[in-house]
Amino acid sequence: MLDRSPIEARPQSARALCSFSGGKDSCLALWRAQQLGFDVRTLLVMFEEAGERSRSHALPAHLLSRQASALGLELMIRRASWADYEQVFTAALCELKEREYASAVFGDIDLQAHRDWEERVCAAAGLAPVLPLWHRDRRELAHEVIASGFRCVVVCVDSKFLPDEFCGREYDESFLADLPAEVDACGENGEFHTFVYDGPNFSKPVEFEICGLEPYVAPAEYGAGRYLFASLR
Repeated sequence: MLDRSPIEARPQSARALCSFSGGKDSCLALWRAQQLGFDVRTLLVMFEEAGERSRSHALPAHLLSRQASALGLELMIRRASWADYEQVFTAALCELKEREYASAVFGDIDLQAHRDWEERVCAAAGLAPVLPLWHRDRRELAHEVIASGFRCVVVCVDSKFLPDEFCGREYDESFLADLPAEVDACGENGEFHTFVYDGPNFSKPVEFEICGLEPYVAPAEYGAGRYLFASLR
């Protein structure tokens, strides 16, 4: 039976990767894992099959490369459709396992379906899943992101939950105070996504600018929801 604790019983000094989105939760999970002694060396980022933007956060490769450089870590990009996402992700884990990686860090907080998936793909690759944020209070984590010195901008909002003016804003105490009561402070239900451009484990801030806002309507098979993305460069 799998250990349900957030930190698996493995030597923390062994090589680890971080499943990385460029957003606040994966950055905080990375930071916590590093503080616990995990030797995180690689950021694994999944991109759309066309290869232009990352999944969910829609970040360009050059900004993720700048993040990885500021964090002093290798960037591994893999491209996949939703249909073959698990296959491609698992293959990347297997590749890192062959390079003597032992653990994979994830930034999920309390969505059991996400953890079940992470445990499944890690088991297939022979890696231990590490979830440093697991079952922590969401609002406490939101304040911890800010208090720890991570600096973020909101790069996507789901129009079902938030109006357009929330997109492009700094993720700070003012942002949290302005959120509607029904919107999670961490955006754990997909209400919004962030891009982290500085933090306690960054050697320097990541240079970027917001050059516009782009609406997007998902295909019917994925709910036909409307989203607004900040275009970064």
